[in-house]
Amino acid sequence: MKAIAIKAYGDPEGLAVVDLPAPAPAAGQVLVATEAVGVGGVDTVIRSGALAGLGFTEGHVIGSEVAGRVTAVGDGVDRGWIGRRVWAFTGRGGGYVEQAVAKVQDITPLPEGLSAIDAVTLGSAGTVAHFGLAHAHPAPGESVLVRGAAGSIGLMAVQLAAARGAGAVAVTTSSAERAERLRLLGATHVLDRSGDGGDDAPDAPDGYDVILDVVGGPGMPSFIDRLRPNGRMIGVGVIAGWPPADFGARLLAAFGKSLTFGYFSADSISATDLDTVRSEQFAAASRGELKTVVHEVLPLDQAVTAHQKMAAGEVFGRIVLTP
Repeated sequence: MKAIAIKAYGDPEGLAVVDLPAPAPAAGQVLVATEAVGVGGVDTVIRSGALAGLGFTEGHVIGSEVAGRVTAVGDGVDRGWIGRRVWAFTGRGGGYVEQAVAKVQDITPLPEGLSAIDAVTLGSAGTVAHFGLAHAHPAPGESVLVRGAAGSIGLMAVQLAAARGAGAVAVTTSSAERAERLRLLGATHVLDRSGDGGDDAPDAPDGYDVILDVVGGPGMPSFIDRLRPNGRMIGVGVIAGWPPADFGARLLAAFGKSLTFGYFSADSISATDLDTVRSEQFAAASRGELKTVVHEVLPLDQAVTAHQKMAAGEVFGRIVLTP
């Protein structure tokens, strides 16, 4: 089968199409004929080599979420899964493929009316946005800032924060066109990437109760300063790289404001709880209550192009690959 692997860390051109034997599901696994593959920010971080120390070696097949139809099951798995349309988490890799294996506890059935493309646009991003916000315990009426709102996690966080009754939903983005699209999804204030409002958001809040940060990188500490007393900042991504090692000094400097900072990973949530929320979100999307935003659909063998677009900051929503 066709797959996309890391041949050399660094630029997108380090990805390459490779031929691999078609996998067979082991005990407790299913085999999915892939119809759509989600391209996530974490894929670009892995490709860069930033996580090489965590076991993502060169030759690694990247990608972690697919959608398609179950074609075979391993020992101990109900054969009733065969023929069903599912979303699947493939773990630490193995997603940019024509046929993917996943643990049965890591698949979620797709409702009628939800396409495979929409499923991989929402599947992991929606649960990270849900639990990331829950990690901050936002109360109705509190203000929320989503840093990096144009990506799939950020777009879901904007919609969820608005639906939960946030007093304000501010976002950072890079253009007037994106600003308008974010407002249609529930944003009330649009800031530039530095967090400044300018003419576009003259009435932006002077501080935030909750900040959900998808970006990370060297600019992250300055957003700690934007938290109100008892504010909470939750990092859910590092698409701009790791924050400075001394970013905690900003928290200490604001000791009197009783600020809280934490990172959230979906790895800390049980497969059952993830599946419950994902099923609810899939159903909501099939009813039109949650909007999936697909930037572009490309063939699997154009994964390099997909990553080039991500690196250039061109993507609003999610790029999806199809075999």
